[in-house]
Amino acid sequence: MLRLSKRGILRSKRMFQEVYLHGRSWAERYLVLYVFPVIGPGRKVGFAAGKKLGNAVTRNRMKRLMRESYRRHQARLAEGFYYLLVARKPAVGVKEPEMERAFLKLAGRAGVLKHSAHREN
Repeated sequence: MLRLSKRGILRSKRMFQEVYLHGRSWAERYLVLYVFPVIGPGRKVGFAAGKKLGNAVTRNRMKRLMRESYRRHQARLAEGFYYLLVARKPAVGVKEPEMERAFLKLAGRAGVLKHSAHREN
């Protein structure tokens, strides 16, 4: 079973801002994926759910769904990147399989899935 280690999570506001400002983004109905290349192996991920989504319970549920989607497929993602997943308003009523499909679709479009041979420009 794949685990999501504490070292693999973006925590600081500075790193979130770095990924937001300098990373490329791909959007889908439920999610936005930011990808920021870094030097060296490894990957880190951050999860964001703004207050526009609803109360704390709703925002935490969104982050939980994004975390689970990432955790299940982290081995398929390319190393050497920081990833940031941001939930969008239509994702509020979504179930886990739909969130997972949205994540995989974005990762494929971004060209960061290991089995994908091309990158979208």
